[in-house]
Amino acid sequence: MLTEIQFQVLKRMYPESPDCCSGSVYEGKSKLGILLGEEFQSKIPGKVIIDFGCGEGSEVVEMAQKGAKRVIGIDNREDVLRTARQKARSAGVQSICVFASSTQEVAEIVVSLDAFEHFQDPAEILRVINMLLQPGGEVFISFGPTWYHPLGGHLFSVFPWAHLIFNEEALIQWRSTFKTDGATRFSEVAGGLNQMTIRKFEQLIEGGPFKFVTLELVPIRKLRLFHNRLTREFTTAIVRCRLIRQR
Repeated sequence: MLTEIQFQVLKRMYPESPDCCSGSVYEGKSKLGILLGEEFQSKIPGKVIIDFGCGEGSEVVEMAQKGAKRVIGIDNREDVLRTARQKARSAGVQSICVFASSTQEVAEIVVSLDAFEHFQDPAEILRVINMLLQPGGEVFISFGPTWYHPLGGHLFSVFPWAHLIFNEEALIQWRSTFKTDGATRFSEVAGGLNQMTIRKFEQLIEGGPFKFVTLELVPIRKLRLFHNRLTREFTTAIVRCRLIRQR
């Protein structure tokens, strides 16, 4: 009964697909620069780099243009890989870039941007990254929003924290009125949504092959005065970190 009521409310309020977390905030800007900063960019020249969860490949192309020896973009969606290959050709860096669903090539740097809240099995992704990282290599991860962020539900965050107010069944039923992929859970929607929180991510790293060199929780600009250890799950905009292998 509750699910049906919530579904009807959502359908009445939002009869069409909303434009949530579209990534337009990075339009015309360097996502690498915004998320990882100048220190990371200084490491790019001459390196073999893997971008895990590369999407349409904009950052792969940018790293190639900034002097990387070779960049491998990994994603499990063939449609975005096709787009990525076209971007590399258009930029004239196709000889430096490779796009695939997996690789056996090892790298000096592994990057993952805006992907760890989407991976179906993030612990397995870390194990794979460990196998693909050269000795002494580094991993740079940045992602957000996390699950308790006001827009942590991505498509489902039609207003702040809507994904926490409405239950999963109602949200999925509402989504099915304009999406026809048959998803029945958050984890099954296009791109996936694993409900990653900051604490879950910390536990993931603690239980895996890597350790934090740095961990930065960037506050939501308008909520930065309220950002602290107790409120961080609700007031953090971006999680970013640098990892190395456990000794």
